[in-house]
Amino acid sequence: MTWTSAFGRGCGVILQAIVDGLALTRISPNVLTFMGLVINTAAAVLFGYANEHNYVRMFLYAALVIVGAGIFDMVDGRVARQTDQVTVFGAFFDSVIDRYSDVALFFGLLVFYARGNRFLYMVLVAFVMVTSLMVSYTRARAEALIKSCKVGFMERPERIVLVILGALFAKWGVMAPVLWILAVLSTITVIHRIRFTYQMTKHMAPIREAIPAPVRTPQPATAPSFTSSPNAPQA
Repeated sequence: MTWTSAFGRGCGVILQAIVDGLALTRISPNVLTFMGLVINTAAAVLFGYANEHNYVRMFLYAALVIVGAGIFDMVDGRVARQTDQVTVFGAFFDSVIDRYSDVALFFGLLVFYARGNRFLYMVLVAFVMVTSLMVSYTRARAEALIKSCKVGFMERPERIVLVILGALFAKWGVMAPVLWILAVLSTITVIHRIRFTYQMTKHMAPIREAIPAPVRTPQPATAPSFTSSPNAPQA
């Protein structure tokens, strides 16, 4: 057994112990999902509070907080399965909350660069925020048309890992190249998914909108006529 597999197995044991403990409380998985958003928002506040004098310390704290939020991201689905609380709405809610968490983190970085009057990186963070949402949107929209669209590299776990690395090594200016990497690879992922969906759908029949049936307006009832017919026999 290699040291990497041993480390992975040890982390799995710890994670399962956390899941077992949460399962005993019968807590709703949706609550765990929402707690992840709250913790990520705290990390965003740390990013936004940072300045040129304390950013190394604030970014380090933010990285540790994001790691804590990641634990909730990893356990909510496992708790749902272990306690038989898996629902369709739960999957939808988890996806929506993940988008809010991503936006919160990047918004915190946007505030940090705005306070430092670094306009270029404000624009860069805003672009990364948009592309991160588009990565998720293109997959969701594509999977409404085709079975699966999981192509591309830069999905949410990779984004979070890169942000954590950028925050941990902020002292050496790692966050700036991390943002450029996110901008480039997220854009490539969006283009890849657009191209993949085109390839999968170009031979499909076009989706036709249903033509509504004409609405029949009721005709007013005619009163019976009591006038005699011209051919009727005269009395």
